[in-house]
Amino acid sequence: MAKETVICTYRVRAAAEDQFRQVLGEHWETLRDLGFVTDDRPTVLRGVDEPTYVEIFTWVDGGFARAHEHPDVLTLWERMDPLLEERDGQPKWEFPHYVRQDLPA
Repeated sequence: MAKETVICTYRVRAAAEDQFRQVLGEHWETLRDLGFVTDDRPTVLRGVDEPTYVEIFTWVDGGFARAHEHPDVLTLWERMDPLLEERDGQPKWEFPHYVRQDLPA
């Protein structure tokens, strides 16, 4: 099975940005400590004009399913939820998954 990379998008409430950054700082560390993601540190980006964050990391095989059942992860996600908002018709958070593709040279 191919490893899945997730590109998480978080639309953060402006007044909650500092608190969100704290929780986001715990997110990957928790997933890694529990063995759900690879050891490659995530890429984290912030929108230039608004507090929209993108976090990119790769799940280990089965990590995605196990994360959705682990109380430590669920608690983190519960803490994140009220810090986010729907914006411009977009949901407060999104998690599309991708697999790496090799293209012909």
